[in-house]
Amino acid sequence: MAASLHPSAAHHLPAFITAPGEADVLMVVTAIFLLLAVLMFGILFLRLHSLPERMAHRTHKLQFEIVAILCLVALFTHIHLFWVAALLLAVIDIPDIGGSLGRIAGSVEKIAGVKPGEVAAEMPKDPTMRQDERAATLPERTGVASAKQKELSHA
Repeated sequence: MAASLHPSAAHHLPAFITAPGEADVLMVVTAIFLLLAVLMFGILFLRLHSLPERMAHRTHKLQFEIVAILCLVALFTHIHLFWVAALLLAVIDIPDIGGSLGRIAGSVEKIAGVKPGEVAAEMPKDPTMRQDERAATLPERTGVASAKQKELSHA
């Protein structure tokens, strides 16, 4: 390499300067480092974006699907408010209102002496029928007939 140098060039060259036709080691090392850095940054970014979803899944929240959708919307739109909303929903416990209402409905059916789900299954499906007509057909279908209906059927 010393033979091809120009006379006015410095005689001591840094180690990262390569001779013509040889592999540039510094460029290869830099390319590998850049590729690994971009890959690791992408993994960190995606794990951070899915943090609320993983938190809601781990604690078996009712609102898990909402949190997952908000995380996806935040990922694709880059609107950070969606991610913050997903994080808040993942942390907050929303009470199970449906379970309480189901127990109340079951208790009311028990008080009324009706088997659970029997009235809903026996109700006429005709949407054109008026409310009073539905009420008239209900005792026949549930087996609770009034005394007047029994008299009419015996006569």
